[in-house]
Amino acid sequence: MNLSVTPVYKFVLFLTLKKIIMETTKNYNYSSSYSSSFGNGWQVMKDKFLYLFLVTIIMSFINVPQSIFQFKLHGNDSPFNWGGANWEHFQSIPSVFAIFGALAVVFGIIALAYSFLILPVFKYGSNMMFVQAARNIKPDFNYLIAGFKQNYLSIVLAHLLATALIMMGFFVLIVPGIIIACRLVFVSYLVMDKKLDPIAAVEESWRMTRGHSWTIFSMGFTSIFIFILGLMCLFVGVIPAIMWIGSSFACLYESVLRERMPKEETGIQAETIV
Repeated sequence: MNLSVTPVYKFVLFLTLKKIIMETTKNYNYSSSYSSSFGNGWQVMKDKFLYLFLVTIIMSFINVPQSIFQFKLHGNDSPFNWGGANWEHFQSIPSVFAIFGALAVVFGIIALAYSFLILPVFKYGSNMMFVQAARNIKPDFNYLIAGFKQNYLSIVLAHLLATALIMMGFFVLIVPGIIIACRLVFVSYLVMDKKLDPIAAVEESWRMTRGHSWTIFSMGFTSIFIFILGLMCLFVGVIPAIMWIGSSFACLYESVLRERMPKEETGIQAETIV
């Protein structure tokens, strides 16, 4: 009995060890090109599908309040839109109109606070999880709330600074806004991955993206069509589209990081958040 079981046991053990070795030594072909970023992003999405699927679902729900707090505040439109009611009749009553105006201001303040004080923490954390996946590390869901406990101020200020710079660029002309958006695409990664302060993160992102602007722009432009294609498949396609886009940009960040840093400093695993 032992003679027949032992070879089978050894064979199963061999296959198990082989699988572990293959998983731990698996590497992606890191390159900062357009095709490699999307190619690696697709592979990362497949390898860490359940993790990235769950974080994408979570972020979809977290983004819901931002959409709910959007109201019409222009002209004679009411802050609410209930069944296409004739609001001119209600606006003739000063007290009702004043209530609607006050509610609009309150909801506007709540939406602004949520967009700049809460939402960035989750977005930066989810971006870091995609970076972990790009490094073939099991994404740590603690990163979603890690910003509230550690570098909260850096996240909020970095998001505010990057948003302000991009908006200024769009106000001047459309093209400068697009250029700034492309050059600051790594800010969230640097704040979470390297723990940089807002100014340093913006400056480092600007340096890292030098020579990669066209690649980033092309990826962003392509991402629009990937998302539209996902919308055409309804809910089934939107989530994988978002996952592929997020994985591709995380792979681009990791590739540029590896190109800029010495060999001994690349591939460093992100610290686990407790």
